[in-house]
Amino acid sequence: MRAIRLNAPQALEVADIPEPEPGPGEVLVELKAAALNHRDAWMHAGQYANLKFPCIPGSDGAGVVVAAGPGASRAWIGKEVIIDPAFDWGPDPKAQADQFTILGLPRQGTFAEKIAVPALQLADKPPGLTWEEAAAVPLAGLTAWRALMSRGGFTPLDRVLISGIGGGVALFALQFAAAHEAEVWVTSSSEDKISLAVAHGARGGFLYTQEGWAKEAVRKTGGFDLIVDGAGGAGFNQLIESAAPGGRIVFYGATRGNPPELSLRKVFWRQLSLHGTTMGGPADWLAMTDFMGKAVIKPVISEVFPFERAAEAFELMERGGQFGKIVLRMASSGR
Repeated sequence: MRAIRLNAPQALEVADIPEPEPGPGEVLVELKAAALNHRDAWMHAGQYANLKFPCIPGSDGAGVVVAAGPGASRAWIGKEVIIDPAFDWGPDPKAQADQFTILGLPRQGTFAEKIAVPALQLADKPPGLTWEEAAAVPLAGLTAWRALMSRGGFTPLDRVLISGIGGGVALFALQFAAAHEAEVWVTSSSEDKISLAVAHGARGGFLYTQEGWAKEAVRKTGGFDLIVDGAGGAGFNQLIESAAPGGRIVFYGATRGNPPELSLRKVFWRQLSLHGTTMGGPADWLAMTDFMGKAVIKPVISEVFPFERAAEAFELMERGGQFGKIVLRMASSGR
């Protein structure tokens, strides 16, 4: 079968590799579409921890179950599914265990025509979604759900700020909050992305490149009860500035690195809470997929690339030009 193999930093190829055999409790999924995440770009750049070459990236995938290994129910065969990329979370819903891994490293990822995964990692493909839309759901949807709901304690009465709109997690957080009819605002460096966010349910937005944007946000809105951020960096203190008294800030990434300093006095004086979050456990996955099955939410797709043009998909991810998920379509995907 074919797979997108990373042989060294910046060295992708479409390679022929052996078809995987499903082990005990596993099924074989014929993938119809897969989606990129920032971790794939970091692997491509050689900047991911414990990276070993060659490897097959990819944490997001949707497809059809075509075989079942020993101990796995044959009832899965023929089902259209999406794959939970959070492996071996462990028994504690508060945090992942030491053995926790994300699909795509160290085991083979979804940038291949077929993949063997434990049947416990599967969920039914959300109704009404194309293969490309379904493939966009798993990692970003799970991360956004846990950040917003489990860690952020979201309620529809919250005034919410989603920073850096345009990436998959930020857009899912926007869509989940807007589906509950909450007041949601966004930040971006692009007026166009703010306008697109408004079209997807945001009340409005602020350019984080403009000096004093946080004070303007507080003047305009009164401050935010819940802030979801994936960037960190020097702009994190502006998020603290924009929080309402008693507000919560949830951060799921640090694409801009650590803040050079942290305004601790403002955090404790204004009774703010800072919450770190990573991916999500089985309960988060179940709640997210159940919601996706009931709500009319269409994942935002930035661009779809044929499998053979994976290098172009990586280039788009690495320059940050997307608004929504970047998806790879397998040749046999259809609709």
